[in-house]
Amino acid sequence: MVLAGLARYTRPIRGASGGDRPGTRTSEDGGGELMPGRPGDSGTRGDPWVLQTPPGTSEYRMWRDETADPPALVCQVGSTQLRYLLRCIDDLHAWLQAQGDWVPLGGADEQKPAAEGTVEAWGRSPDNPAGGWYGLKKGLRGRFGVYLPPLLEALGLAELTHEPRSNRMRAR
Repeated sequence: MVLAGLARYTRPIRGASGGDRPGTRTSEDGGGELMPGRPGDSGTRGDPWVLQTPPGTSEYRMWRDETADPPALVCQVGSTQLRYLLRCIDDLHAWLQAQGDWVPLGGADEQKPAAEGTVEAWGRSPDNPAGGWYGLKKGLRGRFGVYLPPLLEALGLAELTHEPRSNRMRAR
């Protein structure tokens, strides 16, 4: 299940040298693969993943809270804290694999409708494995398509475009 599989998301990494854009890292295993925004920390509250939104305009932090009921993925954006079901990492990756191609992100606040066929729409659909919203706090359940894709990219589970608008992702 998700909790047992989280160890694969905590492999430490070292920063890349040279003229790479900020946040670009390489894995410690010497593979040499560049993964923009790959976190070099453990994904815990004391050592959160530090990420950037797809266009690279805002920084935020995410960490696992396995003691929460249900287990949560916490997203700290300034003073605002969003929480998503922890299983969303594996569920989103599996959905992206099933799509087989690029999917638009479509980030939207909870109060706004999500465009059909986007990551955001899937993250609130009654047809997803959670049976609806992955967001846990009413009023702050949206933005799934903004904050989850960079984490999946950082964990090596997805590719993500980094344009000013209309970003997309696909499974690795």
